[in-house]
Amino acid sequence: MIVFDLKCGGGHVFEAWFGSSAAYDQQNGDGLLACPLCGDATIEKAVMAPNVPAKGNRKTASDSAPNANEIKAALAALAKTQNDALANSTWVGRNFASEARAMHEGDISHAPIHGEASLAEAKALIDDGVSVAPLPFPVTPPNARN
Repeated sequence: MIVFDLKCGGGHVFEAWFGSSAAYDQQNGDGLLACPLCGDATIEKAVMAPNVPAKGNRKTASDSAPNANEIKAALAALAKTQNDALANSTWVGRNFASEARAMHEGDISHAPIHGEASLAEAKALIDDGVSVAPLPFPVTPPNARN
């Protein structure tokens, strides 16, 4: 059996099964094919993507999915990168939006900072062209650490 995507003169695309490519040619040549949606008998093969299975010796997408240890290692590396970046940054707490805006406008010197901002404050900063980015992991304020 072989399946073809077919298209009628009205633009409808539908699927049909045939015993062989020759069987399709014969049925279409004899006018035996019609669109199931509108009945149009002007039928041609539509463009279709072939379904070619992967070779048996190849890994599938699920075979290459990361395992729990790989995920933990990636998260640990990301956490270390964030920690290293924050080591040279000043915590400004809830003043983050005003400090970032003041730096952007040239009112104070540029310096790496991190802190807290509401979603609305962050969107307003971005809308105004201030470069900000969320941190992937939560940060414990210095005064809240044990």
